[in-house]
Amino acid sequence: MKTEKFALIVLAALLALGVSTTSYAFHAGGVAECGGCHSMHSPAAGGAGLGALLIGTDQSSTCLTCHERSTDTGPSSYHVSSPTAAAIPLQRTPGGDFAWLRKSYTTSTASTSTGEPGATHGHNIVAADYTYSNDGTGTSPGGLFPATALGCNSCHDPHGKYRRAGDETAPVTNGGGPIIASGSYANTTAAGTSDPPPAGLALGAYRLLAGNLYTTKDPLGNVVTPGFTGVPMAKVPNTYNRTEAATETRTAYGVKSGNGYATWSQWCGACHGAMHSGNGNYVHPTDAPMTTVAANYRSYVKSGDTTSNGTANGFTSLVPFASDAGATYVGLAALANTNVAYNAGVGPAATDQAMCLTCHRAHASAFPDMLRWNMETTFIASNGAYPNGTAGANPKTSAVYQAGYNDRPATVFASFQRVLCNKCHVQD
Repeated sequence: MKTEKFALIVLAALLALGVSTTSYAFHAGGVAECGGCHSMHSPAAGGAGLGALLIGTDQSSTCLTCHERSTDTGPSSYHVSSPTAAAIPLQRTPGGDFAWLRKSYTTSTASTSTGEPGATHGHNIVAADYTYSNDGTGTSPGGLFPATALGCNSCHDPHGKYRRAGDETAPVTNGGGPIIASGSYANTTAAGTSDPPPAGLALGAYRLLAGNLYTTKDPLGNVVTPGFTGVPMAKVPNTYNRTEAATETRTAYGVKSGNGYATWSQWCGACHGAMHSGNGNYVHPTDAPMTTVAANYRSYVKSGDTTSNGTANGFTSLVPFASDAGATYVGLAALANTNVAYNAGVGPAATDQAMCLTCHRAHASAFPDMLRWNMETTFIASNGAYPNGTAGANPKTSAVYQAGYNDRPATVFASFQRVLCNKCHVQD
């Protein structure tokens, strides 16, 4: 009853403002209505023990009371997790669907003899109320962040304090003028404001991401400091959780650092620093200009087809990049869209950059190591079709693969399509 009442209040507020229910009303770029996450008199067991009076057993369970819905049958607005009952995860957000963590497959191309464990598919958040738990690895790959502490609040500031009081030249701080809307969306006028915000006011950081000096707590109440030095910049289309069965969904990522900002790879590196250029054994360049591979990217359509000839286009959301030339919020907003055909959006300039999210999804994916494409086999598509597993208790079928590519038909690729490292390196 309480949940229904709260939902009606939020919906009424949305309609009064003339705002669609697709994205950002509850948080609106900053701290939300307190009663949406906390209960003064009847918090969940565990939620009270954290000293936070949460409505969920832990922080991520509290988030998922809104960000997962048991009745979903397809991509749905701000939901980032599909219900356990969904045979194949449903959400198509740029960050992926956490429900892939619940899906273990038996596959002849897996890298281990036990098949493809769901835990390999992404960030294993601890959300006891929604059957998510840590993966038992101890610490983050290439870093020291404890697996038992990982939750939505590890990366996102639930109170949304980080903000900017101007365009990209204004510093990102965790205090100052009131936040009037999210800074995440290409069309901020739908939220009743503009970008940059009016004088004396502020827009929230992209996706409530945490920044410099951020501290939080793990599910046991221990203080955790991830080590972020700033927040990254980006713009996303207002309708971002959608199928890509016909057109791309483009999130436009920026490259700015300093003044309260961090590049995307610097931000990920707070927990995975040894996986960056020049550290440890993982040396793929990050935050480095794409120089000569930019032309490869623009030309490459699919295996055996480089007919774009290095034009200005060639973008695919399966291999995004950080934009330097358009790294103003106005420029990023112009790039963020949902209506461009495959490999037809504006491609990279030589000064644009590869980053962690070029190859990985932020939440989870259908593939090991939360990759955007299948690296466990020679061909993404073979003889014009996705692989179709039939053996074992839970085979990875062609329908699962297609969902992993956000519903792209196999015909988007070559009849024998090799892995998408070739989008930049053209070795196929």
